[in-house]
Amino acid sequence: MASTHEDDYDHLYKVVLVGDATVGKTHLLSRYIKDSLPKAPTATIGVEFATRTVPLAVGGTVKAQIWDTAGQERYRAITSAHYRRAVGALLVYDITKQVLVLALAQASFQNCLKWMEELRQSAEPDIVIMLVGNKVDLVEKDPSTRQVYYDAAAEFARQHGLIFSEASAVTAHNVKHVFEHLLQEIYNQTSKGRGRQSNEPPLVGGGIQLPAGGPSKDSCEQQC
Repeated sequence: MASTHEDDYDHLYKVVLVGDATVGKTHLLSRYIKDSLPKAPTATIGVEFATRTVPLAVGGTVKAQIWDTAGQERYRAITSAHYRRAVGALLVYDITKQVLVLALAQASFQNCLKWMEELRQSAEPDIVIMLVGNKVDLVEKDPSTRQVYYDAAAEFARQHGLIFSEASAVTAHNVKHVFEHLLQEIYNQTSKGRGRQSNEPPLVGGGIQLPAGGPSKDSCEQQC
């Protein structure tokens, strides 16, 4: 019975999660698919895969194929190959990491431009990208840990035609919203025929501005 329900859908969308290592991509996916976090989190090696069937507010039902990609440079050739045919992406960064202090330090927000360019080179031409600032829960506990301010990220999203939201895999804040807002926006764009035109205003929305950040909890498991 469950499999019959899973096979009952109107649209099939391939979505990828991209971003630096340790920003919480796997945790976000696990929270969305399982409503839990990995019991023994480890770095994603290559690509992991999950599916979920989602009823849209408008447009019927979508079966989402969600690909969680590794953030390490050494897996780049593997992960970029999986961008093919992707019509949507969550571009994830850590709101507590922005500035390069040491040569090996992560600058996950600064690297968003690089990830975005790779997506637009390898995925579908009209791919819908949602910028997601993860780990809001850390900022709620200690506002001084915030390195990427909401307004700066929202402006980056406006400049580059991205949707934007902040989330927390740990607390589940906005997790369902970011995935399902992205799926709805993919439907909205594809139903127009060829997606956004270059002269249309960038997509905005999906964000809740919190003074200190917001809940964030990640969990991911491979499901095929």
